[in-house]
Amino acid sequence: MAPKDLMLALVVIVVWGMNFVVIKVGLDDIPPMLLGSLRFLLAAFPAVLFIKRPQMPLRWLLAYGGTISLGQFAFLFSAMKVGMPAGLASLVLQSQAFFTLFFAVLFLGERLRASNLVGLMIAAGGLLLIGMQGDRSMTLAGFLLTICAASMWALGNIVTRKVGKVNLVGLVVWGSLIPPIPFFALSWVLEGPEAIGGALRGFGMDSALVLIYLAFGATILGYGLWSRLLSRYPANTVAPFSLLVPVVGLTSAAVLLDEHLGLLQAVGALLVMLGLVINVGGGWVVGRLRTAFGSPAA
Repeated sequence: MAPKDLMLALVVIVVWGMNFVVIKVGLDDIPPMLLGSLRFLLAAFPAVLFIKRPQMPLRWLLAYGGTISLGQFAFLFSAMKVGMPAGLASLVLQSQAFFTLFFAVLFLGERLRASNLVGLMIAAGGLLLIGMQGDRSMTLAGFLLTICAASMWALGNIVTRKVGKVNLVGLVVWGSLIPPIPFFALSWVLEGPEAIGGALRGFGMDSALVLIYLAFGATILGYGLWSRLLSRYPANTVAPFSLLVPVVGLTSAAVLLDEHLGLLQAVGALLVMLGLVINVGGGWVVGRLRTAFGSPAA
């Protein structure tokens, strides 16, 4: 990868990793569902006026917006509101990689490799350890809601695979048109008009900066640069960089929010990261070993 593109990849990882700290700050002043509505409203407008709609059936665009945008962030924002630490959220959310494997087998007929199963079992053990330490730093409800968010992200990945090659920035921008109204309806029902009115009346510079970061930084800039990298390099070259997102997430949460992992959480985090590494690179390692020892590659 060229040095310039390597720098772009690192920019994306830092922006996405810091995203969880920004969400946590935003939730101090804006209720979760209202934050989701405002985030995607700003991500869609005015960008939708300048970016061409991706060539895909409307039902798949609705499915994408309903899963990876509405579903994922409704669960994630709720999780972080009820006690999921920002750093751990950045890690646990990466379990989407294993949900994606499961859904790909279920809906697309794909087959699991041995390295996928090994990585899945190790990461599942890590998630179990994280979930077992339900203390003041993390609630069980927050943990389970984050797992739900990961499953919705994975369903969105399956939708993306079904539609094939489309402009990723266009997909993100046009997909952002789907969530604002459902998010606002959920806010009205779950959070109430008083909470909505109070958040809007108290809307200040901090809230504005949070929304700008989430909409333009994490969404448009992040996915824009990521799609550029995917257009220039094979997916197996770009994808491993996503493993650095929870590293940035955990580090930034520790520095900026004073979040610290308990012993079980720390061990669980290491196991999850190991499982993700095996899932991403295990097949490549096995192929290299087979080549080195003269066995035919699978």
